Amino acid sequence: MADPSSYRPKPGEIPDSPGVYRFRDEHRRVIYVGKAKSLRQRLANYFQDLAGLHPRTRSMVTTAASVEWTVVSTEVEALQLEYSWIKEYDPRFNVKYRDDKSYPYLAVTMNEEYPRVQVMRGHKKKGVRYFGPYAHAWAIRDTVDLLLRVFPVRTCSAGVFKNAARTGRPCLLGYIGKCSAPCVDRVSAEEHRELAEEFCDFMTGRTSTYIRRLERQMGEAAEEMEYERAARLRDDIGALKKAMEKNAVVLADATDADLIAVAEDELEAAVQIFHVRGGRVRGQRGWVTDKVEEITTGALVEHALQQLYGEETGDAVPKEVLVPALPDPVEPVQEWLAGRRGSGVSLRIPQRGDKKALMETVQRNAQQALVLHKTKRASDLTTRSRALEEIADALDLDSAPLRIECYDISHLQGDDVVASMVVFEDGLARKSEYRRFQIKGFAGQDDVRSMHEVITRRFRRYLAEKEKTGEWTDGENGRGAENGQGGEGTLAGPDALTGPETPAGPDVLTASGAPVGPGGLTEDDGRPRKFAYPPQLVVVDGGAPQVAAARRALDELGIDDIAVCGLAKRLEEVWLPGDDDPVILPRTSEGLYMLQRVRDEAHRFAITYQRAKRSKRFRSSPLDDVPGLGDTRKQALLKHFGSLKRLRSATIDQICEVPGIGRKTAETIVVALARSAPAAPAVNTATGEIMEEEPGTMGSGGEPVRTGAPDERRGQET
Repeated sequence: MADPSSYRPKPGEIPDSPGVYRFRDEHRRVIYVGKAKSLRQRLANYFQDLAGLHPRTRSMVTTAASVEWTVVSTEVEALQLEYSWIKEYDPRFNVKYRDDKSYPYLAVTMNEEYPRVQVMRGHKKKGVRYFGPYAHAWAIRDTVDLLLRVFPVRTCSAGVFKNAARTGRPCLLGYIGKCSAPCVDRVSAEEHRELAEEFCDFMTGRTSTYIRRLERQMGEAAEEMEYERAARLRDDIGALKKAMEKNAVVLADATDADLIAVAEDELEAAVQIFHVRGGRVRGQRGWVTDKVEEITTGALVEHALQQLYGEETGDAVPKEVLVPALPDPVEPVQEWLAGRRGSGVSLRIPQRGDKKALMETVQRNAQQALVLHKTKRASDLTTRSRALEEIADALDLDSAPLRIECYDISHLQGDDVVASMVVFEDGLARKSEYRRFQIKGFAGQDDVRSMHEVITRRFRRYLAEKEKTGEWTDGENGRGAENGQGGEGTLAGPDALTGPETPAGPDVLTASGAPVGPGGLTEDDGRPRKFAYPPQLVVVDGGAPQVAAARRALDELGIDDIAVCGLAKRLEEVWLPGDDDPVILPRTSEGLYMLQRVRDEAHRFAITYQRAKRSKRFRSSPLDDVPGLGDTRKQALLKHFGSLKRLRSATIDQICEVPGIGRKTAETIVVALARSAPAAPAVNTATGEIMEEEPGTMGSGGEPVRTGAPDERRGQET
């Protein structure tokens, strides 16, 4: 670690003029580049008492071993030189925006004799017109496919083009009218270039000219009774309008502007940019940066402008750039942008109206991008370790909880009540150990009771695994007959794994849906299930009642070495058993962030299972009860007969006519359909009226009356 005083310039050496400075380390590598209106005043700020510097600035000056500077004439030149040096040296302590993906552009190669429309990524090439960026390449292809009806520009590669010219036969697009086929001289190079220029004009927002021209031509064709040409022009107009609809109008005055929003915290910042051309959003991109230096929002905006327009010229720099905060000073940046464009550029903060509303949308996108980046950042070992240590400190644990299990309850108004268990080990999700539970101990909606049942069932399995491996001996943990396990130190048969109230059959599923068999083994791969591994921390989705239920379940099983907490959604409060007040973790805490991720993952897993279970119940069929009848043969049956009603009325011989259905299977199908057939309505045989009397009564004709709701007669849940 270097002492900044060892390389501090002597008084009077630093000029009082605009310039750019570079800090180098002991190996002469550039570690920081900055610009200043006055080099003397700016550099003096770095050589003050270290205790007064921002931590990141202090780290930079103690890493550096020398400083040098270059004097320029104006602040605009300093801005340009700073950008060039940052690109050249890639200094470790400068703000560097990392593009979160290589965005695709719609490109027109105007630098070729026969311009080509294609998808391009990466560095921009001279002489190529770019439109975008787009979020997905398929969005570009959809737009191009619509526009080629009106502007049949070449889209083929150089190899395909040369081969078509050699053989004298165009490609398929040339035959169907989506390429003007310059390869076989259907149009000249000049005519094809004119088509490409019209394509570019339309993409830049000059749409009304072409729509009006086509409408006029359509009217003329109709007057001349050339109805086929008029119909073709009508379809062309529809294609253009459909392409325009893919980008909704967001600014009514056909504005060309870029909107930049910044979402930041103490350590990182995310930037989102919307490109608006002709009043429509034509592209979007985003970057994320580590704030390795003390920096304001205005300075972040300035760096974003350098990143966006440092290599752009002409119309690629819009007339108007809307930002959340202005750089200080703003005049050099505006002058630099105007120089890149070749005309004036307005750099301002939107105050009202549509532009302010659109800026709020861009800001929300930036905030979401920052959240997504933090989710990806969770894979960083240092960050995870810090989060686990913060959780241990907040919950007063003896050590960091290397295995965390989280539980959530999900239902729809008390129906299809299910629970989820997700597992995080060392801060990372272990999806192979996720579990899903069906709540069967009772009916109805009771999250607290459901949580008690799930925790009980999960840790009964844990105790069963311990006993199997010999880790648990008679009398350990103080378990007794009051736990429904047939006496202390024993397990009362298979039901002890799922709870005495649970009917026979597997009611716990792996994340893949495989049932758990005897001894905790799956029937498909034979690998041991991980109920044998206890967590250091159990997290429940909820507040004090759910936490108390989970703690009570563990106490009833005699387990006292597993910590329990709950995370309430409303205020993100952490609840501990028996505490009247919650633990409040700072909003910027890595520990809180990890607990939120664990809780949200449990909620996602639970609600996904609940929806799938509900959907399966709605799609249930009497054919589901036929052993060995898979989805393929079910579909074949329904396709052959047209409906379940006709299948019910079919004979065994008729069912055997379906490919893949043998006589034995046909007999089983007939029996299953007969069992599930809806009861016929009770009819008074004397009058022909349908009776709606109470069960057990007799109609006037002596026939028994069947009553009850149709769903009850079929035995389905309601």
